[in-house]
Amino acid sequence: MIRSFSLLASAAMLASFTVPAAAEEADPAAIVALQFAVSGDHKGVRASGAKGVCLKGNFTPSADAAGLSKAAQFSKTVPVTARFSMGGGNPKISDKTKATTRGFAMRMQDPAGDLTFVIISAPVFSTKTPAQLLEFLQVRAPGPDGKPDAEKIKAFAAKNPETGRQAAWLNARPVPASFAGTDYWAVHAYTLTNAKGDKTVAKLKFVAADKATLSDEELKAKPDSFYADELKERLARGPARFDLVAILAEPNDPTTDVTATWPEDERKQKTLGTLAITAIEPDATCDAATFDPVVDLPEGIAGPADDPMFAIRSPAYAVSLSRRSN
Repeated sequence: MIRSFSLLASAAMLASFTVPAAAEEADPAAIVALQFAVSGDHKGVRASGAKGVCLKGNFTPSADAAGLSKAAQFSKTVPVTARFSMGGGNPKISDKTKATTRGFAMRMQDPAGDLTFVIISAPVFSTKTPAQLLEFLQVRAPGPDGKPDAEKIKAFAAKNPETGRQAAWLNARPVPASFAGTDYWAVHAYTLTNAKGDKTVAKLKFVAADKATLSDEELKAKPDSFYADELKERLARGPARFDLVAILAEPNDPTTDVTATWPEDERKQKTLGTLAITAIEPDATCDAATFDPVVDLPEGIAGPADDPMFAIRSPAYAVSLSRRSN
């Protein structure tokens, strides 16, 4: 069930949308405006994930999946529309950029209700509240000289050390050699409910079957845009596969702070299924509908009710869609 959005539909959505209470501490429109400002105010693109590749594939659940969730996607193979992207609103960003997350949005389709994930190539997000995100962007917005104020950024980082965890994590690792060669995390904590009503809190991770990174020397030899061509060549040889893994929570694991990690190696994990990306699709296929992980959650899987960064996604995505449709 794909929800197509025209400009009029997105405008109507914005007019009627009620921002969840947990997200009211910051204006979604202000956040999106700053995302565009920081990235160079490019027209007709997403506020984040401006540079990307649209895809299709399928998801096949494991034998264990239904024991954790009664969602239809965990009972049968379903078609998937997906999109790999580079973080940020600059459609000309270099694929070689290290301290930028690679993004992976997907819609697992079913008549009973779609299941959408918007995930990133790091286990943490850069901020834990919409208000903190707003300030994070404000200090990075260009001044009259066209450049951000380095001292403001430094002062903000000193005051909010958790906002440096994502960049530190990315900088400590090599650049992925492919969109399909790295793992992706849904940084929020989800609640899975099975047919018996049993609930399990978990973080979800898509684990690449064929991980690959580039050394500094290999990276220098690459052009600024190599991911799309690499992906085309890769898919010509066969599907790119990811295992969807549920990392099961233990007491005291943080579920409302997306800048905090869980010790994955110390947590029980269950494989929920395998995602196979099979082919590249026209950009219009992904542009026809927004990937909304808040709205597109079928019975059997729920996002966090008390995570403000989860709550802000729907209104922010609606604003971004409206802006790129103009």
